Amino acid sequence: MALIVLGVILMFDAGLIAIGNILFLLGVFLIIGFQKSVVFFSRKEKIRGTICFFLGLVLIFMKYSIFGMVLEAFGFINLFGNFFPVALGFLRRLPVIGSFLSLPGIRQVLFQK
Repeated sequence: MALIVLGVILMFDAGLIAIGNILFLLGVFLIIGFQKSVVFFSRKEKIRGTICFFLGLVLIFMKYSIFGMVLEAFGFINLFGNFFPVALGFLRRLPVIGSFLSLPGIRQVLFQK
């Protein structure tokens, strides 16, 4: 993630963003395994997110960094959007971050039902 952020800070440097994306995908494959990763990315309800994510990755490799990042972000949200409530619930239990997320304005935006 740090390489992706650094690539964006350095005016969408395609090389850093591409290396960050490759390392992100390698991390996913190493954490949950190759077979489960393939099953996750090829599920019928996730296919739109998978196509957008990998098409954005291809655009980044072709040096169209801004368009690639937008398309990749859309795919990322479609693929991993179900994990956001779980991650927010975990962050809410941490000492400093949890008290920040419990502030009235932030709580209403992030945890509305």
